[in-house]
Amino acid sequence: MQKRFNIKEVAPSALKAMVGLEIYLAKASISNTIKELIKIRASQLNGCAYCINIHTQDAIKNGETNQRIFLLSAWREAENIFTEEEKAVLAITEEITLIHQNGLSDKTYSKAIQFFSESQIADIITAVITINLWNRVVLSTHLQIGQSLV
Repeated sequence: MQKRFNIKEVAPSALKAMVGLEIYLAKASISNTIKELIKIRASQLNGCAYCINIHTQDAIKNGETNQRIFLLSAWREAENIFTEEEKAVLAITEEITLIHQNGLSDKTYSKAIQFFSESQIADIITAVITINLWNRVVLSTHLQIGQSLV
């Protein structure tokens, strides 16, 4: 894989703006568990090993189980492993990450609004968009596991 530029050095203002989204999300109205599930699932869909590595470790530090992490890519089939709220979040994550297919469907939004306020759904959407941004930067710059991004 061809070595590419370090965004921290080439575009520090862009990186600062991205970190600003993380600062917002740190205070967001959704749980750390939800945030990490979003980060891992979107990173799986995008094939971002760098982010999968970081966020599975973060999830474990926050009390997530190995079993749930192992089953995350098959969450629909993993009965009784994920809550209905988490399933709604994972559906949002997939539909926004794969936005070119159909976008966030009315069915998924209607399911989410049963469990979350509009403010929380806004935070969920922001979390999905933010990890997709990070995935695209990492994949586009060929950042390798163990290298520092920020």
